[in-house]
Amino acid sequence: MKVLQWNIQWCRGLDGKVDPARIAHVAKEIGDPDVCCFQEVAINFDSLEGSSGENQPELLKEAFKGYSAHFGAVVDVPDDRRTSAGGRRQFGNLILSRLPVRQVYRHTLPWPPEDKVPSMPRIAVEAVIQASWGLVSVLSTHLEFFSAQQRAAQVARLAELQRERAAHAVSKPDYKSGPFEPMARPAASILCGDFNMRAENPSAAKLRETWNDAWSIAHPGKPHPPTFCLFDDTYEKVPYCCDFVFVTPDLAPRVAAVTVDLETQASDHQPVVVEFRP
Repeated sequence: MKVLQWNIQWCRGLDGKVDPARIAHVAKEIGDPDVCCFQEVAINFDSLEGSSGENQPELLKEAFKGYSAHFGAVVDVPDDRRTSAGGRRQFGNLILSRLPVRQVYRHTLPWPPEDKVPSMPRIAVEAVIQASWGLVSVLSTHLEFFSAQQRAAQVARLAELQRERAAHAVSKPDYKSGPFEPMARPAASILCGDFNMRAENPSAAKLRETWNDAWSIAHPGKPHPPTFCLFDDTYEKVPYCCDFVFVTPDLAPRVAAVTVDLETQASDHQPVVVEFRP
């Protein structure tokens, strides 16, 4: 199984063009992924630079024939000019999967108020996927950039969700009734995202208390390649890594390869591909 992690910056490349088809082409070319975890996916947001208000989840789904699409909007505001998405502007994370998806969850992450600090709501989209070895939860998330306090709260919630997931994996509900029927929820998880922090950040260390860093499993002792500001120094003058894939310890032996595409300029972030053994 191959999993792609990529903040696609509403499909906007460094040439300023918004092009969902290009995102799909690059994703397939670099890894032919079974599962794509995308962040910064937009619907009706023509206020985003270069966008004409495309329904990007729909366009990406069309480009990935045979994949199911699971979008989680964390910004969901009125747009009376359009009928798409019920006349709403939406912005969030997307999971595409050509493997069977048994269940989908959309977890709103904490957003504690902080005066004079720009920020936005955050979400983690979770898909329970049927891998060759069994069920695994794959999550696509995007943590706060400007506020360390908010980011730390979001990390704590992700860890709490993993504890909840593990508890559900061993619980034995005794009822079956329509939507109340319990679905299998695995303890194994793959956490993908733009975490907006470096590997040495204390909040990243908190994540590693629950998950293992897939890059460090595949490349022990080697620093992460940069995934941000490689071709654009708007936010930082020195490129660094903030896009990670974490796995629960039981999945560590299945991590076969981790690669970072250091060539594409289809977004302001670089894609990460993790290959898992069957």
